[in-house]
Formats: sequence, C-alpha cells, structure tokens
Amino acid sequence: MGLSLVPTPLGNLGDITVRALETLRAAELIVAEDTRVARKLLNALQIGSKEIWSYREQNAAAVTEGILERARTANVVLVSDAGMPGVSDPGSELVSAARDAGIAIDVLPGPSAVLGVAVLSGFSLRRFAFEGFLPRARGARQRALREALHEDATTIWFESPARIVDTLEDLDAVAPDARVFLVREYTKRFEQQLSGTAAQVAGRLEQPVRGEIAFAVAPYARPEREAGSDPDAAIDALLAEGRSVREIAKRLAGEGGGERRDLYARVSRRKHRRAETGLPSDEEGGPE
Repeated sequence: MGLSLVPTPLGNLGDITVRALETLRAAELIVAEDTRVARKLLNALQIGSKEIWSYREQNAAAVTEGILERARTANVVLVSDAGMPGVSDPGSELVSAARDAGIAIDVLPGPSAVLGVAVLSGFSLRRFAFEGFLPRARGARQRALREALHEDATTIWFESPARIVDTLEDLDAVAPDARVFLVREYTKRFEQQLSGTAAQVAGRLEQPVRGEIAFAVAPYARPEREAGSDPDAAIDALLAEGRSVREIAKRLAGEGGGERRDLYARVSRRKHRRAETGLPSDEEGGPE
C-alpha cells in the first residue's frame, strides 16, 4: 500500500527500468495525467489491464481525496505522460497531500528531460536551476530571462515549439552572447541537439518547429550598471567606436541598462545630437 511515482520513457521505450515495470505490474490503481496515454504505454510494455484514474491540474482538487483513500489500502502508482511526475507535470501537490495524510511515498529514479539537457549541455552544474516554462508575453518573458541570467548558474527551461523562436529572440535581446544548448525531441527518433548563441540556435532549428523542447543557458554573470553611472557617457563612448544604434541598445539592455526599445530611442537621440555638433555618425535601420 502507498503511493509510488513512476517516471515513464520520454520517447524511447528502452528507457523503462526493471523496477518501474515491476511497480506498474503490482499496481492496483494507476493515476495518470492522460488515461489514454497511460493505456497505450501499458499495452506497449505488455502489462495487463489496470484500473486507471485521471489526475491532472483541472481535476486535482476533486480527485485527490479519493486517490489518498485508495493509497491507504492499495498500491497506487502515479505516472505523467512522459518523464518524472511532478516535474512540470501534475504530482507535487499529490505528494504533499499524501505526506500530510501519513501515506508512504516512493519515487523511482528514471527519465528526466531536465537532467538530460543539463548534462548534455556540458555547462557547469555546480549550481543549476530548473525554471520551467517561460511566460507567454514578450515583456514578461524577457524579464524572467534577465532575472535568471543574473543568478550566475546554469538555467534549464522547457518551451513549446510554437514559442521557441520568439523565446530565443528574447534571449538574444537581453543576452546576445549567452551560451545556449537546446534539445528537441530528446531520446526520440528525430532528436536534434543545437548549441551556440540564441541567434545561432534559432537559425539552425528545423522549420516548422515540432516536438518537445528543453534548453539550457550557461552561467552568465554580467553585473548591473553601477548606480549613478552616466548612461549617456557610455552611449557616447560606444558611438565614438562606430557602433550602430541597434547594437548599442542591444548591448546595454543585456547589461541591465533598461528595455531595448527605450534604449534604442535614447541612443538615437544621442546620435542625433552628435550629428548636430559635427561629430561622425552612421546611418542604420530601426530596432528589430
């Protein structure tokens, strides 16, 4: 009796463990994120018919007590659609409720896209953080990336194929020289691994983008501009080096100097003033 969390293969059935098979066979009730996916998996693993209940974010509050009641007298197994239950999938709240109820809990080791992309990246893992999915809105997404980058640790993210290009563009806007490692369809037949800057990785993604995506960003310690420092002096110095308005705005945004569009307008004004005083200035297009 009790609750067991069993990680399931991300894509390759060969990743199932002997212990996971034994636990699934012994289960009296299987609780699944998607019952159809769970039945397909059990059939593929040649495990007999099992009682399966649905447990997902939308119905968790309604079914949790019933699951706990069964776990007091039966072997209950929780699985997600793929990978470790509770990691960006339903499960952590059920574990917490089971612990509060005094129910024995067992978590089997197994497949995890989080650790997979972390180790594949080759980035330092002395400190690393799983950040989950990024916000959908561009401004919130850039803020989340900027805040994470200042933690000086490798960060691991999940992203949908529909938003990954926009996300990489946002990362390029706030940290154009950050090192990125991306895995698409990890452990599956058409797995793709890419590394480089955000712009380089985006340029090599197969289009249209399909499948599950996880990516890692290497530790990126770039200090904020010192309080009280003169941003106009920094802008003038970069203009004197022949840098474009777009390049300067992008660089200062990456250093925590503000939002890229606001900086673009400020740099443009400084450039115009330099032109009025007879200092050299180059022509260029607007912000991307």
